[in-house]
Amino acid sequence: MSRSVRTSPEGSERPLHEAYDTALLDLDGVVYAGGEAIAHAVDSLAEARADGMHLAYVTNNALRTPDAVAGHLSELGIPTGAEDVITSAQAVARLISEQVPAGAKVLVIGGEGLRVALRERGLTPVDSVDDDPAAVAQGYGGPDFPWGRFAEASYAVARGVPWFASNTDLTIPSGRGIAPGNGAAVEVVRIATGAEPQVAGKPLPPMHKETILRTGAKRPLVVGDRLDTDIEGAYNGEVDSLLVLTGVTDGAQLLAAPPQHRPTYVDADLRGLLTGQPEVAEDGEGFRCGGWTATAGSGRLELSGEGAELDGLRALCAAAWTAAEDGTCTLDAEKALARLGL
Repeated sequence: MSRSVRTSPEGSERPLHEAYDTALLDLDGVVYAGGEAIAHAVDSLAEARADGMHLAYVTNNALRTPDAVAGHLSELGIPTGAEDVITSAQAVARLISEQVPAGAKVLVIGGEGLRVALRERGLTPVDSVDDDPAAVAQGYGGPDFPWGRFAEASYAVARGVPWFASNTDLTIPSGRGIAPGNGAAVEVVRIATGAEPQVAGKPLPPMHKETILRTGAKRPLVVGDRLDTDIEGAYNGEVDSLLVLTGVTDGAQLLAAPPQHRPTYVDADLRGLLTGQPEVAEDGEGFRCGGWTATAGSGRLELSGEGAELDGLRALCAAAWTAAEDGTCTLDAEKALARLGL
């Protein structure tokens, strides 16, 4: 049976931290930016946790170990244990372990987080194709990663060694701006070899599987800022999602989202975990949320009324997604978004 196409954000009478047992939180752009906590994140997460919600932090960055991530979060005022952190390094290590013998050698093209994850699964990290590895594991190695490591991966892959990538995010945020991510490094090896890796990280199923296995979540809510990783990962895992607007996604991208990129809920920041979500209702030929009504006019989206900016955005989502059905909305939304200051 085909999955129904989401044409509107949903409402929730209950606060989200009561409606779901576990929040699966992305980090960059959701909890922190440039290493510093995003406004309202610390207090919101503390209140959600105090009220009984399990908080788990899910990252595609394979460089840092869970211990390092947990330490950083704790320094920001968000008490976290290593067991609360799930990384794409862990997901790819499990994926490899299911396909190679126990104790097998794995050529590591990445950082300490990837090595630790491989050892956790009983595999042996090595540094050279001359060590006769059973697999190649590639993950983000940091901004100063040696170029020669990509050549080492290419030699092994060209010889037929199975190739695995923690994730394929083309970019990664930094304190100075947007930098090339592991996906860019994967492209280097792909160009050199013509091969395709098996990928574990968001938005693909191995990452969702790893997260559910480690958290034991029964009713999880994915919380993220990226449509093509966080929200699509929730879609692939068939779980609900909350998009927060503290990261990379803007209003225009949200309105143009195809079905797999449409979140269940939309809110400004992590305070959205602590509240219900307003209903978006059909109103004649348009959609109403709060004091706003949005319609799909001739070639553009129209917005009338007044009220909270986010209510207007939710109404616009319903109008845009309904008009697009299972495609991408191409209606001009510039004027409507300008009314909301977005």
